Amino acid sequence: MGRLLNAKRITLWAAVVILIIAGVLPLLFMLVTSFSDVDNYAGTLGNARTWSLFRNSLSLALLTTMAAGAGGVVLGILLAKTNLPWRAALTVVFSLPLLFPPYILAVGWFEVLGRGGLLARLAGPGAGEVTSRWLFGLPGVVLVMASALLPVVLLLTMNYIGAVSPALEEAARLSVGWPLVLQRITLPLAAPGIVLSLVLVFLLTMGEFGAPAFLRVDVFPVASFTQFTAFYNFGAATAAALPLVAVALAGLAVEQRVIQQRTFQFGWGGHRNPIRIPLGRARAPIAALVASLAALLVALPMGALMWRGLNVAAMTDAIHRAGASAGRSIAYAGVSATVLASLGFFLAYLVHRRALVCWRWVDAMTLFLLTLPGNVIGIGLIGLWNRPFTNWVYATPVMLVVGYVAQYSALGTRSILAGFAQTAPSLEEAAEVAGAGWCRRGCRILAPLVAPSIVVSWVVTFLFCLRDVSLPLLLAPPGQDTLTGRTMTLMANGSAELVAALCLLSISLTAVPLIVYGAARKIWSRPA
Repeated sequence: MGRLLNAKRITLWAAVVILIIAGVLPLLFMLVTSFSDVDNYAGTLGNARTWSLFRNSLSLALLTTMAAGAGGVVLGILLAKTNLPWRAALTVVFSLPLLFPPYILAVGWFEVLGRGGLLARLAGPGAGEVTSRWLFGLPGVVLVMASALLPVVLLLTMNYIGAVSPALEEAARLSVGWPLVLQRITLPLAAPGIVLSLVLVFLLTMGEFGAPAFLRVDVFPVASFTQFTAFYNFGAATAAALPLVAVALAGLAVEQRVIQQRTFQFGWGGHRNPIRIPLGRARAPIAALVASLAALLVALPMGALMWRGLNVAAMTDAIHRAGASAGRSIAYAGVSATVLASLGFFLAYLVHRRALVCWRWVDAMTLFLLTLPGNVIGIGLIGLWNRPFTNWVYATPVMLVVGYVAQYSALGTRSILAGFAQTAPSLEEAAEVAGAGWCRRGCRILAPLVAPSIVVSWVVTFLFCLRDVSLPLLLAPPGQDTLTGRTMTLMANGSAELVAALCLLSISLTAVPLIVYGAARKIWSRPA
């Protein structure tokens, strides 16, 4: 029994060590070595432009959080609790922006509101001038980022509202109407998920630089990225990244305060037969309004991209310019998703069963790495691994996989955590009493029980690795870039048709995990 217990602890500690090597050590190294030259902090943090950029990012994050929060919570209530028609289809449409980088939405809105966009063609060049100035500014970036991150609030609100016990709502309905039930029962119980979604939107917006860069809005992450890529000033880049690390730590503190002794799960929990709020005569007008909003925020920019880039010449040019980067994107994301799903299985077990004393630290650290801007993680990894004796790792795509593991371990872990939450510990305990070893229990009992969650973990992490921008720009070896990195590079001097076609090519790659997930669902749905 002691040997088996040791095997279990060794495996779980090995997973923790991998997380430390991938994400924690690079950050510690970056911070410790940066203090060797405090002039970098004085020059960077004492620069007025640095704090001007920080205020820009802060304003962008606050406005985006307010817009995405208001829209996401209202839509979450409508789609999770009411008898609104087309709920599933509308949820899918609103969630589509999670499948691709925010800069693709920015390109789509450029094709609508830019000087040569659809609106300018319909209303004249004067209208295009006005809308272009509006788009290439803070309002335009807020529109793009709120549309891109609204699904985070929407899905978490739906998830937590769906987990509220119908018995509590039925009891409250005996004395009060639905508005008071939502106000006093449903929303207070779902508040942790809603607050967490707002924290995630704020932190993800603070670290975004792709969409603001395309729309020519100076934000704080650009300062750190520029210091490193343009001047290769490691100390100045670290100093510029420090406020982002502080903001991410503050967000982590809020998350821990809200969730308290629980752990958040990326999953579709809830009751199969929730109570639906009847909308009565307002059902049709509200449905039309929600569908119009989905068409405006998602269908319109996507349709404009197709209008500009979906032609033989543009797509042929895009495929030629993309070269092998599309294939590399799929390969890198596939390998990384497999590693993340494997690592997530053990970390999720560790957190759910509280198998090691460090379980809460592991849970918090994965979320902290998720909310940390990718360029900060990338700079830390470069500083740690860019040495002659580690060049055999640094000069290969392995470095990018390590970056993905650090950034997205929370997604892999918490997707599988939802599966463990639905399995009874007694099954493993019975196998252990019967003499089954740790490896046998993991392969024969635990893995099959949470297999659907493992597949979801793989699909989710694949999508996020596929859409990542900052890590490939920093960590991909020369000549082995990804499609997102090449698209960002070609945006500076490529034609509008080429850029639109490249964006459409990026979107088409998301079909790979969806096909995998659909095939897995069919296999599981077959009768035994």
